[in-house]
Order: sequence, then C-alpha cells, then structure tokens
Amino acid sequence: MKVFFIGIGGIGVSALARHYLSLGWQVFGSDLASSEITKALEEIGARVFIKKTANLKSIAPDLVVYSLAVKKDHLELKQALDLGVAAMSYPQALGKLTKKHRTIAVAGAHGKSTTAAMIGLMLAAAKKDPAVIVGTKVKEFGDTNFRAGKSDLLVVEACEYCQAFWNYFPDIAVVTNIEMDHIECYQNEEKLFGAFEKFAGNIKTGGKLVVCADNHGAERLGQAAEKKGIEVFNYSRAMPEAKILREILRVPGEHNVANALAALVVGRMLKINDETIFKSLAKYRGSWRRFDRRKAAINGKKFTAVFDYGHHPTQIKLTMDAARKFWPNKKIICVFQPHQAWRTHLLFDDFVKVFQDSSLDKIFITNIYQVAGRENEKISKKIDSQKLTAAINRDSVKYLPEKEIAKTLKREIKGGEILLVLGAGNIYDQTQKILSK
Repeated sequence: MKVFFIGIGGIGVSALARHYLSLGWQVFGSDLASSEITKALEEIGARVFIKKTANLKSIAPDLVVYSLAVKKDHLELKQALDLGVAAMSYPQALGKLTKKHRTIAVAGAHGKSTTAAMIGLMLAAAKKDPAVIVGTKVKEFGDTNFRAGKSDLLVVEACEYCQAFWNYFPDIAVVTNIEMDHIECYQNEEKLFGAFEKFAGNIKTGGKLVVCADNHGAERLGQAAEKKGIEVFNYSRAMPEAKILREILRVPGEHNVANALAALVVGRMLKINDETIFKSLAKYRGSWRRFDRRKAAINGKKFTAVFDYGHHPTQIKLTMDAARKFWPNKKIICVFQPHQAWRTHLLFDDFVKVFQDSSLDKIFITNIYQVAGRENEKISKKIDSQKLTAAINRDSVKYLPEKEIAKTLKREIKGGEILLVLGAGNIYDQTQKILSK
C-alpha cells in the first residue's frame, strides 16, 4: 500500500507519516522546504519531493493525506482528485484512527503537546504499549513525534485550529485550558468555547472528560459537559500531589505541574499505580521547543540557549516566569518572534502587559512571522513589531530586525547568560544557524 502526504514536513503530518511507515506502507510526500523533519523521514524510508510537484500517476498512491495549509487548487491534490484517489486532510485521517483505537485526545490553547507526551510515556512505563502522535519531538521517542504501539491505546494531540479536533472521537478527552487563539477561525470567545463543546460531544459513549479547574474556560466546559451526562474529572494545582510534582519534575514551571497533574488523573483512570505514574513523570526530559535547554556558544563564549514554542501571551508569561524562577541570578536575554499579524493585533494589549511585567533583563522583539493562507491583508498592513515595542515602552524591550539578530546576539552574549528564544515561526531555524557558527 502507498500513501502520499502533501506538506509532509509539518509537525503533525510527519507523525502520521511515521505511523504509516510503521505499518509497512510505502510513504511518499512533498513540501516547500527541506528540514530536519523531512530529512529524518527520508532516513527511515520515505521519499520526499522538495520544491517540485510529484507525478502521482506514476506513484499510484492508494491514499493522499494533505495538511490543512494546502489549498484546494494545489497541483498534487488536483492530481489525486483527477485520478480518483482517496484524499483526506490530516485531521480526517487521524480521526479515522481515533475511531479504531481506545483514544486519549489532549486539547487546549497550550500544554497539549507536553501533556500528550507525558501521558504517552506514562502508559509506556506501565507496559500498556500505546501509539502516540504528538505535535513535538520527544526525547524518549527517539527525538521524534511518534511512538509505535502494539496495543489498542492511542494518544493524540487535538488541535482546535480550523475545527480540526471535531474529527477526533476520544474515549478520554483532556482539555488543559481554553483561551482566545486562532482568531481567524473563531472571531470571539463564545465561538471558540462552542468549538470545544462540540469536541467534548465527540467523546465516545461511556467516555470521560478531564479538565483543568485552574482555567475558567476549561472548568466551564466541564460544567457544561456534566449537564449533558458526560463523566468529568477535574485537576488543579491545589491538589496535594502538586507538591510532589514540583519536587520531582525536570521541566520547570507551574504550567508543567498542571500538565503532569492531567497525566496523573488519566493514569489513575486507567488503573496505573501512583509509583509508576510519578516515576515516569520524573523521567520526562522535555520536548522539542518546549523549554528546550541546550549548551551553546557564540565566538567561543559559552551560554545556555532555551528554545520555546510559546507565542500566545499566556504561554509567553509562563515560560518567562519559569526561566526566571529556574535561573534567579542569571542574566536572561529573550528574542521573541510574534506569530501571525492576526494574533498580534487582536491580543495586542495582552502582549503589551506580558512584556511590561517581565522580569527578564533584555527582550528583543523581531519581525512578525506571517503565516501563508492565514493572514488578513488589512491587519497585516496595520500591525508590526515596531508598534508593539513602542506600546510596551520599556528601555529593556527593543525592536530587532531579523537581519540584525546575528550581529546583536554576538554583541550581547558575553558568556554565562541565558538566551530564551520564543516563537512558533522560523525563529528557531534562524537562531540555530547563528548558534552553530
């Protein structure tokens, strides 16, 4: 059997590609650019077309799976439709798997990747051998975003973008939080909440919903679900187990305490003993671009670099607070790349407050990463990082053009500092190139 992935380099799509490779399928795919993700897929047998259109007639795939970023007029998708090949989006394809397995789906504005990874590792430690498809690379999964499992258990990350999670049918749904994001999809908080309600409505008969009582939106969802007869379990950092987790977790921050508590509740549901749960959580070493700490050097000057995917104001605050608590006496320099003009515009005041209140020593805000196909042209012309920096109005917060990142870091790094790199765009790749020199 053959499957072709359009946008195979995406963090979610690539995990599904690994799943099909594990089943013995021939995997093909295409993407606009080569990356460490596409190269890793090629190393395990996938054939990837970069910057060129594949001939689907000669490949003769049995299935085509496409990223949500792919438009309907994409040449490879049109080929598939013309050839009569079954084609489905990534959420549709993943959704089919959730119907076949005992599925644990983790949703929320943030924390879902880490929580899904923690749950997957806990299940593996309990010898329940789950399959895991997650939106980040996990060190314990061989630094990949997928774990092959032989049991009927499946752990997935359930993203709300474009109602993707409406395709998933979990036995256990976890909602870490509900906060305004993906504004281009939902416009307002009530529409976003309604989307999560529909996701909760997909829970299979007899299934369970796990929500964080520390978050108003998640707690509200739990209350609404209970009225519809869904069994709801709450977790909170006020639980006595939170004290244990603060002492044993390798990943810093109260948000990770909350993520671990979600895993704890799920583990107990599945009759895993507390000793196994706590041991597995204590071993979790973090994920790619989730407070991802590395030793680095520029011009021979050694320092610690921390890469984090945070791009929503709440995520950014949690990450900066965690960094300051972890390194109370170190100089911390932050480079932040805003993600989407839409998000920057509509959450502008929240971004301003987060950076005004920050305890970090220096913050540089570089150009907004514009996401193709997701932006509003009028908004994009109206908002930029210079306006954000001016509104923050702090001497320690400065606008930094992309082209000057390398020069600025070489000047600022004296040795021994912490460099915090924040953002979901290409800031990771940009700084990687600088740090590798």
